[in-house]
Amino acid sequence: MIRQVPNLLTSLNLVCGAAGIINVFQGDYTNTIFFILLCGVFDFFDGFAARLLKVSEPFGKELDSLADMVSFGILPALYLYQLSEGLGNEQWVSYSALLVAAFSGIRLAKFNLDDQQSDKFIGLPTPANAILLTTFAQLPIHLIPSQGLILATSLISAILLIAPVEMLALKFKNFDFKTNVFRYLLIVVAVALVVLTGWLALPLLIPVYIFLSFIAFLAKKSAQG
Repeated sequence: MIRQVPNLLTSLNLVCGAAGIINVFQGDYTNTIFFILLCGVFDFFDGFAARLLKVSEPFGKELDSLADMVSFGILPALYLYQLSEGLGNEQWVSYSALLVAAFSGIRLAKFNLDDQQSDKFIGLPTPANAILLTTFAQLPIHLIPSQGLILATSLISAILLIAPVEMLALKFKNFDFKTNVFRYLLIVVAVALVVLTGWLALPLLIPVYIFLSFIAFLAKKSAQG
């Protein structure tokens, strides 16, 4: 039974993703964001539990990808679609949000076939992308999204998901400061943002994560000559 703990957490991720979709169609975007954050928590701890219990099996990996596709692919795509529907009459812009679902699927398939992403990600992870897409509408009132912004966001999101750029992963092989300097910096900045800005930190955290990941990637390339 202990070996099934990671799969239980993954299943809770999937259930919360489905609940988030229900809230999207009910127009309750606050609860949608709550459920997608809860999905992120379960997604983090299922991997943590698997490493802690030294459980690694193909079933768990496949279940995790299926849950992530619902929670971090379909859910944010439908969220953007519904949000766009309430902002204008350009139907094709609303459907552009479905790019998020398609490219999230591509991202997850590539991840499953890549054995080099044990301590890093290649491309923006689907949980980070989903949190970004569902919280940017919480920015100050003068930045409330328009259909044009949603179209741009969908396109940029699709590119970032499959971009051949290393992204930070909070997976520590050791706790050496020099090796993990950008991970520690990300944690410090995240805590500072939450303390200083409260809920406003949510739409700011992922851009900070992307920025630090790019800096870390460039620093690594520079060190390699």
